[in-house]
Amino acid sequence: MLPLFHKLIYCFASIGASVRKRMSYIGKFIRLLILVIFQFPYAVRKISLTLKQIHILGNYSVVIISVSGFFVGLVLALQGYYVLNRYGSEQILGLMVGLSLLRELGPVVSALLYSGRAGTALTAEIGLMKQGEQLTALEIMAINPIAYILAPRFWAGVFTLPILAALFSAVGILGGYVVAVLLIGVDAGAFWSHMQAGISFEKDVLNGLLKALIFAVIANMVALYQGYYAKPTPEGVSKATTSTVVWSSLLILGFDFLLTAILFVN
Repeated sequence: MLPLFHKLIYCFASIGASVRKRMSYIGKFIRLLILVIFQFPYAVRKISLTLKQIHILGNYSVVIISVSGFFVGLVLALQGYYVLNRYGSEQILGLMVGLSLLRELGPVVSALLYSGRAGTALTAEIGLMKQGEQLTALEIMAINPIAYILAPRFWAGVFTLPILAALFSAVGILGGYVVAVLLIGVDAGAFWSHMQAGISFEKDVLNGLLKALIFAVIANMVALYQGYYAKPTPEGVSKATTSTVVWSSLLILGFDFLLTAILFVN
C-alpha cells in the first residue's frame, strides 16, 4: 500500500511541476509582450530601425505571399465552381472566392506563411545574438535590448502582416478570376457584381484586417520570445526556431476560431 501511495504523490508532484512550468512560460510571455508594447515610443523615435525591419520582414515576404495567394485563388475557384455548379449557382463564384479569402484564407494563410519565413528568421537572428552575447553587450553599454532589438522588429511585423494579408486576398481574387472567367467561362459581370454586392467593407474587409493584426501580434511575439529566451547554444537556437513555427501555427489557428466566432457569427 505504501509504494502505491508514494507513486501517487510522485504523480501529483510531476503534474504540479509541469503546470507550474507552463504558467511560468505564460507569465514570461505576457511580461515580454507588455515590455515590448511600452517601447512603442522608442520604435517611433528610432524610425530608421523600424523601417529597416519593415523592409526585411515585408519586402522579402512579398513573393511567397503573392505566389501562394494566386495559387490558393486558382484552387478555390476551381473547387468552388464544381460545388456550386451542382446547384446552378456558379454565378456567385466570385462572392464565394472573395468572402473565403477576405474572412479566412487571407489572414490565416498569410500569417502561417509569415511565421514560417519571417518568424523563424527573427528567432534565429535574436537567438544568435544571445549566443554571441551581443544582448549582454548592449546591457553593459546601458542600452535596453528590448527597446533596441525587439521593439522595432515587433512593431515592424505588426505593421507589415495586415498589408501582406490584404495583398494575399487581392492576388487570390485575381487568381479566382483567371480560373472562373478566363478558363471556365463564368460571366465576368456576374463574377464582379455578386462580389461587390455581397461583401461588406466594415464586416468583411475590416474584420479580416483585424484578424491579420491580431495574428501579427501573435506571430511576432512568439518569434521574439523564442529567440530572446533560447538557450545560447546551436541546439537551443535550432529548437527555438522549430518551436516558433509550431506555437505560432497552433495559436493562430486557435485564435482564428475564437475571432471568427466573435466577428462573423451573428
